[in-house]
Amino acid sequence: MTPIRISPGPGQESVWDYPRPPRLEDTPRRIQIIFNGETIADTTRAKRVLETSHPPTYYLPPDDVCMTFLSRTSRSSFCEWKGIAAYYTLTVGDRTLPDIAWGYPDPTPSFSALKDHLAFYAAPMDRCSVDGELVTPQPGGFYGGWVTPDIVGPFKGEPGTWGW
Repeated sequence: MTPIRISPGPGQESVWDYPRPPRLEDTPRRIQIIFNGETIADTTRAKRVLETSHPPTYYLPPDDVCMTFLSRTSRSSFCEWKGIAAYYTLTVGDRTLPDIAWGYPDPTPSFSALKDHLAFYAAPMDRCSVDGELVTPQPGGFYGGWVTPDIVGPFKGEPGTWGW
């Protein structure tokens, strides 16, 4: 299947205008994550990674994340652009989400600004928001992008997109 770019409307971005290799940029937008009634993260100092066909992935500074709820796991993965990712399990009260967050403790030079920042999968959270707008998780279980009304696709992760 060949993707057909959705034209963005006013105030929207198309993920098909994002570059490859991805671009890393600061964002002043307010990012909030709530799980099991607790605010896990609240920041206006996030960074976002923009890659062709993917909604933005937000990386949050550790000072704005309740790290007491997180524990590093043995899981790792490799990104050709960012390097080796480490994963974290989130436990709040009686609820646990294994490998729900990831970060790059020793990122490649091009992504050195991501050092120790964490990204989170949105799907299992009570609420993830960008400037108060509820996030829709990127389709599929592998990718961690956050879809908001100002982002249009189609998005990698939807059925039939693995070969994009």
